[in-house]
Amino acid sequence: MDVLTDWLTYVQTNFDFILEETINHARISLTAVAAATVVAVLLGVFIQPRPLLRAPVQSIVGIFLTIPSLALFALFVPLVGIGNSAAIAALFLYALLPILRNTVAGLDAVSPAVVESAKGMGMNRTQLLLRVRLPLAYPVIMAGVRVSTLLAVSIAAIAALVGGDGLGTFIDTALGRLGLPNSENQLWTGTIFIVLLGLVLDIVLATVQRFTTPRGLKL
Repeated sequence: MDVLTDWLTYVQTNFDFILEETINHARISLTAVAAATVVAVLLGVFIQPRPLLRAPVQSIVGIFLTIPSLALFALFVPLVGIGNSAAIAALFLYALLPILRNTVAGLDAVSPAVVESAKGMGMNRTQLLLRVRLPLAYPVIMAGVRVSTLLAVSIAAIAALVGGDGLGTFIDTALGRLGLPNSENQLWTGTIFIVLLGLVLDIVLATVQRFTTPRGLKL
C-alpha cells in the first residue's frame, strides 16, 4: 500500500511533465501510423489484384518487423539525426505490415457479385474502388490501423534512447538510476502510462470506426 501511495504522490507531483511526455508519445506514434496508413493502403490497393507482387511485397514489409527495435531506431540516426525523426521513421516501418495485410484481405473479401453489380451500373474502375471496394473493406483496414497503433505506442518507448521524446524518457531515466530514490516510480510511470495511452487510442479509433463505417457493415 505504501508503494502505491508513494507512486501516486510521484505522479501528482510530476503530473505536468508526465502529461507533456504523454502528448509527445501520442504525437510520435500517431504521426508514424498516419503516414503508414496512407502508404500501406495505396500499396495494398496496387498489389491486391496482382498475385505476382502480393507475396514478395508483403514479405519485404514483414522483414521490418523482424529487425530489433533499438537497432532499427539507431539505423535512422545517421540519416535523419538524433530525436523524434528517427523514431517516427522506424515506427512507420513497423506500422506498415498490419495495415497492408488488412487492406489486401479486406479487398479480397469484397463479393465478386457486388463488384459485377457495380460494373453493371456503369461504374468505372476508380468509382468501383472509391465507392464500393474500399468502403466494404474499411472495417478490416481499420482493424489493421488499430493493431499498428498499439504496436507503435508500445515500441515508441525506445524513442528516448535515440534522443526522442515520449514516456520512454521515464523508463530510460529509471534504468540509468535503479536503486536510487524514485527510480521505481519512474519505471512504473512510463510503463503504466504507455499502457493507458494505448488503451485510450484504441478506444478512440474504435469509436471513429463505429461512426464512419457505412450503414449495413456495422456488426
